[in-house]
Amino acid sequence: MKRKMHLVAFLLAGPTAHHHGAWRHPEADNGFLAPEWHEHIARVLEQGRFDSLFFADILGLYDLYGGNFATILGRGGQMGLLDPIPLLSIMARVTRHVGLGATLSTTFYPPYHLARSLGTLDLMSGGRVAWNVVASHGRLEAMNFGIDELPPRNARYDVAEDVVQAVCALWDSWDADALVLDKQGGVFADPARVHYVNYQGPWVKTRGPLTVPRSPQGRPVIMQAGSSPRGRDFAARWGEVVFTLQHDKSAMQAFYRDMKARVVAAGRAPEDCKILPSVDPIIGETDAIARERQAYLNDLVVAELGMAQMSGHIGTDLSRFPPDQPLQDMDIEDGSRGSLDVILQGTAAHGLTLGEAARRFATSELCPQIVGSPASVADQLQDLFESQACDGFILTPTLMPGMYESFVRGVVPLLQARGVFRTEYSGTTLRENLRDDGP
Repeated sequence: MKRKMHLVAFLLAGPTAHHHGAWRHPEADNGFLAPEWHEHIARVLEQGRFDSLFFADILGLYDLYGGNFATILGRGGQMGLLDPIPLLSIMARVTRHVGLGATLSTTFYPPYHLARSLGTLDLMSGGRVAWNVVASHGRLEAMNFGIDELPPRNARYDVAEDVVQAVCALWDSWDADALVLDKQGGVFADPARVHYVNYQGPWVKTRGPLTVPRSPQGRPVIMQAGSSPRGRDFAARWGEVVFTLQHDKSAMQAFYRDMKARVVAAGRAPEDCKILPSVDPIIGETDAIARERQAYLNDLVVAELGMAQMSGHIGTDLSRFPPDQPLQDMDIEDGSRGSLDVILQGTAAHGLTLGEAARRFATSELCPQIVGSPASVADQLQDLFESQACDGFILTPTLMPGMYESFVRGVVPLLQARGVFRTEYSGTTLRENLRDDGP
């Protein structure tokens, strides 16, 4: 069987995804506050046989830049305006196969809440849920949860390990056949097949058992996007899907080799963890038209919004630095080292100033824009996939929902005809579909 690529759609319940000016495009549908908008996207992605969609999330309005949220909110930056779980419940009702992923923090949510919320959605969707695990480090989010002191930065993945172990123990507290529903015998469930957890780790504890019966896939799929060495080790142990931001083919290949080696070192098979870099397709009838669309879209961004967005990602106020300062010369000690390294790696070859890097960041967050006709986009994706750069892709949209519509109509049939992407779902759960990728 020929190896098959995996496709996951990136969503954010706000005006933008990676392109911070796309909401201004005349063809953008900014109806993300309506349930019908989300239902339509879910149907489109299932029609395109995507493995899954997932919602990124931000638990507050970035206000580091200049000490306020005026730029992010006023300019329409990256915001998670709505809670992903109710949105996924809406999308689950109109689909039968596509996976449903939620980003939830191990820093702010207790294990029992995570296990119950995600377990319920997994059960109600027939086993199609993924949990994108984030080990939050932002003071902004902490303040919204009334937390004065976060775990030390070097300990946040230790906390995440502890929380994930506790959540998995809760999901496993129900055996698959615990729910009996024997009307004649009067037996609702077999208590012997439901177990206390009594989990106590260095950071969290929970007694259990969970109240939610076991789902068809046992437990939700684990997604992760760690980029630091510690984050990669965490992903190698737990991740079934790894979402990564890489800047070009060679960076993707290096990350792919490193992650697969870490997965093996963690005692897992390489194919147990799918490595999916983020790419931003821009599709036109011809390559020339697609390049014109790219230029038009990229002209919609403003550097100030990129600076504000980068400030939120890094965790430091970039307004205190001059925009014409070379990015490589900046001395930044606070904030997220992994996020800063991603930005530095994506700009090192070009010698960009802070302002130039911010503008580029605002067009794609330094992920590759895959530009061209449907055939050209399919060529580029197939080349990356067959060059051991990835197991598939996280597609991040420019125009919503138009990019996904164009991709499903134009690119997916070409990938299917070439035998590198499924024509039908083979399984009923997300985990089954993730494993259906050839030998």
